[in-house]
Amino acid sequence: MRFDCQIDINSPIGKVVDIFLNPDNLKYVQDGFKSKTLIRGAEGKKGAVSTLVYEKLELQETILINNLPKEFLGLYEHKYTTNTMRVSFEVLNDNTTRYHSEIDYTELKGFMVKIMATLFPGMFKKQVEKWMLKFKNFAEQVN
Repeated sequence: MRFDCQIDINSPIGKVVDIFLNPDNLKYVQDGFKSKTLIRGAEGKKGAVSTLVYEKLELQETILINNLPKEFLGLYEHKYTTNTMRVSFEVLNDNTTRYHSEIDYTELKGFMVKIMATLFPGMFKKQVEKWMLKFKNFAEQVN
């Protein structure tokens, strides 16, 4: 299952990228976020592996590519899902940045997750769009 989302942010690209790369900001833009712990590698760099803890789940993040603003590619593994997230930022003008995200669920494990993905595939996209809107609002507030 693959889908794309994008949103325009009223903030310069440099500031948007800085906010995106700062793990301290995750608590402001992702519901239920508790912590991010670096397991190996350098924070934010290619090859870095981290554990992301949320109220109801835990993920392992592996950064595959990070040459933002052009491209960020992360691998996210959970006991029921595996997905990649490709992010890019584009300058629309001096104070507007387009945030584009492509999510690709490469593995769905477990009966309930497969049923949810089959019956309600839009649910996955709506969650990403919700977090992107929260990111936009946060980025515009810290201007």
